[in-house]
Amino acid sequence: MRTSILAALWAIAMVASANAAIKEEPVTYTDGETTMKGFVVYDDAIQTKRPGIVLVPEWWGITNHMHDQARDFARQGYTAFIADMYGDAKTADNPKDASALSSSVMKNPKAMESRFNAAREQLAKQASVNPQRIGAAGYCFGGAVVLNMARSGADLAAVAGFHAILGVNTPAPAPGTVKAKILVLNGADDSLVKPEQYDALKKDFDAAKVDYRIIEYPGAMHAFTNPESTDLPFRYDAKATQEAEAEAAKFFAADLKK
Repeated sequence: MRTSILAALWAIAMVASANAAIKEEPVTYTDGETTMKGFVVYDDAIQTKRPGIVLVPEWWGITNHMHDQARDFARQGYTAFIADMYGDAKTADNPKDASALSSSVMKNPKAMESRFNAAREQLAKQASVNPQRIGAAGYCFGGAVVLNMARSGADLAAVAGFHAILGVNTPAPAPGTVKAKILVLNGADDSLVKPEQYDALKKDFDAAKVDYRIIEYPGAMHAFTNPESTDLPFRYDAKATQEAEAEAAKFFAADLKK
C-alpha cells in the first residue's frame, strides 16, 4: 500500500512538473516616442507575487545569453524583465556596431535613465511581481547601466553588475542617495576595466556610505559569463561564472526575498 501511495504521489508530481514551465513573453512598450521590445520571464508554477529583477544586456543587445540568464533568475523564484535599451530590440553582431549602439545610450544619461525606468515600470506592472521588491542585474554595458542607475538613486533594492564596465556618467551620489545594495562581479584580468575606475567607484561609494561589495575573479576576462565569448579580450570562464552566479543568488535572496 505504501509503495502504491508513493507511486501515485510521484506520478502527480511529474504531471505538475510537466505542466509547470518557465514562460517567456514578449512585451512591447514605449519610452517617449521610441518603441521598446523586451521580455518578461517567470515560472508559472509559482502562484504568489515574487520579487522582480530588471536585466540589462551586454552591448550586443538582447541575445540568447540574456534569455538564458533570465530563465535562471526565473528558476530561482523571480520574475525577470529583459530590458530593451536600444529600441525595436536592435542588436549588433560586431564590436563596431555594438559600440555605436551602447555609446548612444551611455553618452546620453537622460536617455539611459528613461529607458531603464521604462523597463522597470513594465516589470512592476506584471501580475507576478511584488513591486516593492525590485532589483537589477546588468552585464558589461548593462552593468554600467545598472550601477549608474543605483548611483542616481533609482528605486531598487539590490543591484548586481557582472563583468561591469565602470564608466560613470552620473554625478557622484550624496550620502543617503543610493537605495540599493550593490555587488560588482568582475574578472581580475578584465582589460576593459582600469584600476583607476575601481578607485573612483570606491571613493564615490565610500563617501556616499553605500553598502557595496566588489569581487574580482582571478584569471577571468571580460564577458566571462557568456559562452559565446571566444574572441579576446572577451572570454568565457565556466568556473568564474559558476562562482559569480552563486554569489549573486545569495545576494539577491538576502535583499529581495527577506
